[in-house]
Amino acid sequence: MHEYTSTARVWGLTCPGFPEEVSRARRWTRDILRDSPLAEDAALIVSELSANAILHTASGQESGSFHLALAVSSHVVALSVTDNGGAGAPKVEHQNQEAERGRGLAMVGAIAHRLVVHDSADGRTITAELHAGAHSGGHAC
Repeated sequence: MHEYTSTARVWGLTCPGFPEEVSRARRWTRDILRDSPLAEDAALIVSELSANAILHTASGQESGSFHLALAVSSHVVALSVTDNGGAGAPKVEHQNQEAERGRGLAMVGAIAHRLVVHDSADGRTITAELHAGAHSGGHAC
């Protein structure tokens, strides 16, 4: 195996806390994963986590921001969104069918193979992992 492709590759992007940055985060994710069968699931997860950061934390306030990290190995795509904090703990809500909001984190949890929430003094990081071998395509990233 080539020495530069034997470990995970990691990308990062910091976005201002504006709603239009959610689509930028989604495009960025798709661009990086353009040859992966996990690209669309990853883009959906990044959209939900980025939107939640803007809507529910200090990231959406004036001068707020959120940071994306994307780590890709032959078996796992890990997507992390770090917000500026200031909100209660995220929770999966079970909404009725007429509800217009409140399903995002449950959807991320259903798509991801693993979901981890890490709180710190500076904010919160939510990481979702997608496993390449478990995807219906079964191809490495």
